[in-house]
Amino acid sequence: MFRTFVGACITILIVAFPAFTEDKGTPTELDGLKSQVPASWKQKDGAGMRVMQFTIPKEKGDEHDGEFIVFFFGKGGGGGVDANITRWKGMITPPAGKKIDDIAKIDKAKIGEIPVTILDMQGEYTHKTRPFDPNDAGEKRENYRMIGIIIESPNGPFFVRVTGPAKTIEANKKAIDSWIKNMK
Repeated sequence: MFRTFVGACITILIVAFPAFTEDKGTPTELDGLKSQVPASWKQKDGAGMRVMQFTIPKEKGDEHDGEFIVFFFGKGGGGGVDANITRWKGMITPPAGKKIDDIAKIDKAKIGEIPVTILDMQGEYTHKTRPFDPNDAGEKRENYRMIGIIIESPNGPFFVRVTGPAKTIEANKKAIDSWIKNMK
């Protein structure tokens, strides 16, 4: 009888609390490409051009959480790679004595045959609650990091913007890289 009781308790724990037994992350899909982000990232509802967004929990000592946002402006929309890289560079002010091109690292990759461009930079970030509102001057946030990813899939492109305190983004960099690398 005792074994039956213990077995029933274990079964209840496995069924009722699957997060304790399996932490595989949250599945994502863009234009048929599937991957996953860490389970610790909290998904938020997308709206309009934001087709997917997650909050990346802040690291100890950081004031703000990070953000992982995927934008889609319709097939072929949103401008080209160079225009978006230029726009993203305008969101970061480099440290004193540096130019934006000194701190902006650009890499090219592929997901199968799909070109991917990755911009990584760190400095003072202008956070805007309403990004496309010209009257929103934004809030300056020191020591921020932005990773911009452009996925040129057949029905894309998709624009991924990861921003947050430098320490928070660095702590999640392997997960960001893994999200791209594991897309299939």
